[in-house]
Amino acid sequence: MDINGLWSGLFTAIVVGGLARLLVGSSAPLGCFLTMAVGLVGAGLGLALGSALDWGFWLTFASQVVIAAMIVVPFAMMSRRRDF
Repeated sequence: MDINGLWSGLFTAIVVGGLARLLVGSSAPLGCFLTMAVGLVGAGLGLALGSALDWGFWLTFASQVVIAAMIVVPFAMMSRRRDF
């Protein structure tokens, strides 16, 4: 892997992770690195799914964001304030 592939992967992880957090709409206390990690996992799984099903760019990108959002949801639910 060359340096351009590394930078584009990190940029994609940031974009996918950020869009996933916006889609979930919570103020979960995820830091920058955890958001990037969630985006990286979502981007990887979405890319694998999109490549396996021969989807185009936009459908693959949408699946990446949705998968990353599904990963963000447990963090958002754990950070909710519980009133008993």
